[in-house]
Amino acid sequence: MSVSVMIMTLNEEANLPGALRSLSWCDDVVVFDSYSSDKTAEVAEEFGARVVKRKFDSFGPHQTWGLKNIEYKHRWVFMLDADERMTDSLREELESVAAKWESGEHNEQDHPVAYYCGRRNFFMGKWIKHSMGPGNNMRFFQPPLIRFEREVHQIPIVDGSIGYLDGMFDHYNFSKGIGEWFDRHNRYATMESHETIRALKENPVRFGNLFSKDRNTRRLEMKNISFRLPFRPYFKFVYMYLLKFGFLDGRAGLTYCTIQSIYEYIIVLKVREIRRGGEHADG
Repeated sequence: MSVSVMIMTLNEEANLPGALRSLSWCDDVVVFDSYSSDKTAEVAEEFGARVVKRKFDSFGPHQTWGLKNIEYKHRWVFMLDADERMTDSLREELESVAAKWESGEHNEQDHPVAYYCGRRNFFMGKWIKHSMGPGNNMRFFQPPLIRFEREVHQIPIVDGSIGYLDGMFDHYNFSKGIGEWFDRHNRYATMESHETIRALKENPVRFGNLFSKDRNTRRLEMKNISFRLPFRPYFKFVYMYLLKFGFLDGRAGLTYCTIQSIYEYIIVLKVREIRRGGEHADG
């Protein structure tokens, strides 16, 4: 096959088998592990994956290190998380793109060197199609031509043009339970609070980006504007539940929109705490 896959892990022995089974077609899977204390590495090796270890610092730098320092068998790399599953339709699309490059039909001057794709997010046993839409996820790229910035919810910097794939992968964000989700997002909120303060200082609002032809540029500018909104958690709920039709997802949609607004509120509280000089906000 003509595509490599990287999976970043930390204590993912429960989720990893499902991800690796969905990649049984791939002849170059790299599990980029942050020194897990469980059997993540053993599970990876049992499935024939390569294991590379590095201590985790933050998402952007860690991910970039994995792309720049790990040697991949193929030109194209897809990045999958342990709680995600590759789908047949997306796999076919990835292989089609890679095959055109191998045949010489595509080149860096005229064709994308990195692609966004969507994902189907599952919660409470169903696909929450509206509450948490497919989004733009930068997952398929040529490693020498990309790097990632930000501590969490990384922003890709691509040396070349960007494309969008039609296929989607499946995401089981709550596979370890609601408690683990809150624990994880409490850590994310700390990183997001620092990014929020940095954005307020360094990234002025550029309203012209809201009319960009690139949909991810529009999304990022909307997020930049959201940092400056009062009652940000409440706007998040209204946006997701009403404007994005989250109510069509039933009870799962209501629950998901609620916990997302709670997550947003935690970020707001941590920003306030940091501004007051509360060092424990970092912990």
